[in-house]
Amino acid sequence: MLNTIKLPGNELVALLIAISFAAGLNLYATVATLGLLARAGALPLPPPLQLLQNWYVIAAAAVLFLVEFFADKVPAFDLVWNALHTFIRVPVAALLAYRATGQLSPTEQMLAAFAGGLIALAAHGGKTAVRAAVTPSPEPLSNFTLSMGEDALAIFLTWFASKHPFLAAAVVAWLLIVTITVTRWIIRAMRALFRGAEQAVAK
Repeated sequence: MLNTIKLPGNELVALLIAISFAAGLNLYATVATLGLLARAGALPLPPPLQLLQNWYVIAAAAVLFLVEFFADKVPAFDLVWNALHTFIRVPVAALLAYRATGQLSPTEQMLAAFAGGLIALAAHGGKTAVRAAVTPSPEPLSNFTLSMGEDALAIFLTWFASKHPFLAAAVVAWLLIVTITVTRWIIRAMRALFRGAEQAVAK
């Protein structure tokens, strides 16, 4: 029998923080993991999200995860793939947060959706920025290893949040700080590189 126990409000918030970040890294892995955890009785999903534990939804997410598993590891193409998924990962993460907080007021639901989307955007943006920096490398193993790490982190965070939601939220808070710092550094480095190239061409 599926677990129908409700999570306390503070645990739900912590869980959504971790899930939003995981969805920003790999949405399909996150959805499939959520569904499997719910089927195993390890994670009680709010009623509006119990559709995720349907075997058809889990299977569809697993298939899409396999597609992304290979597409995300092809240098250059992974940048196109991630750019397109800006319009998938972020809105779906916001929708998950909105649906999960159905017991709250409409204003609180919208705030939860905004926060979920913002966290997913930070994770997705950091992932894309790092990929843009790594992809030009002639050594393809770095791109493959980075992608594997992102997949593993998305799955681990989702599972870890089901066991220790507050610790998972703390980990995400730390990851957000690291992500924002690294992204700013990459953007500055790329701007400096382009300015250098422009000056070299102008001479």
